[in-house]
Amino acid sequence: MATLYTYAKSNIHKTWLLLTIFFVFIIFLGWIFSYLFNNQFFLIIAVFLSVFQSFFSYWYSDKVILRMTKAKEIKKEDNPEIYRLVENLCITAGLPLPRIYILNEVQPNAFTTGRNEKNAILVLTLGLLEKLNRVELEGVISHELSHIGNKDMLLQTIIVTLTGIISILSDFLLRISFWGGMDRDSDNSSSIILFLLGIIAAILAPLAATLIQLAISRKREFLADASGALLTRYPEGLARALEKISKDETPLNVSNNTTAHLYIVNPLRGKEKKLWINRLFMTHPPVEERIKALRQMEI
Repeated sequence: MATLYTYAKSNIHKTWLLLTIFFVFIIFLGWIFSYLFNNQFFLIIAVFLSVFQSFFSYWYSDKVILRMTKAKEIKKEDNPEIYRLVENLCITAGLPLPRIYILNEVQPNAFTTGRNEKNAILVLTLGLLEKLNRVELEGVISHELSHIGNKDMLLQTIIVTLTGIISILSDFLLRISFWGGMDRDSDNSSSIILFLLGIIAAILAPLAATLIQLAISRKREFLADASGALLTRYPEGLARALEKISKDETPLNVSNNTTAHLYIVNPLRGKEKKLWINRLFMTHPPVEERIKALRQMEI
């Protein structure tokens, strides 16, 4: 228990550290804007547009995702066994029962979506139900329920908002600088240096924001693994499930780069990169590392 608790707690601390870096980054860009333009207007507009965009994403993203994946909702009478399994885990986790959807795909995989605990949706592929045994299914479902319990969907909305603010600020800065919209004193060397630093920051900011966003996503996957193992009291079940899912070469026809981060394992087979530079852009931690961490846990 202690090892598992320490592991989960360390990932929470890393997530908040990355979020702090995110906020500091935005403050830095805002300060550059204030200095170069002597006007807070663009910063206010950027924040407004990002929050407005994220508001609609928060309320309607689940509907868009379900339409993209073509998942179909099932009732208890359609699959009583799955409903009982999910109900039991929800009772243990202290969560309301999510709506359950089945995705008619052969690849074993799963994801959750929805605004909050009361509006959560659990999506399981048909291949997952057919290829995993009950213990492995419990591991997968407990992982997905942990995403709900850990409020990862809300966290993702916050991260998307912050990333949007950085992207819009960077775009404004680049466009206005190229059109000569900045009031700069050409005789002031410090202003010129700051202007050049602002341009470099505007170019690199979206990339940095994306890397932070992906890093947080990977940390939350580790946390969901740990929380899921605590829920079932059997880490090996989830470890075996991850092995089976990752080794299945069947393509997921409805998957794309937009929704890949939602799944318990990246559904885009053959897209996992081994080079360290490419691993920075991975939506999930390497499965081997997740399995190793699960098997080192003590409950």
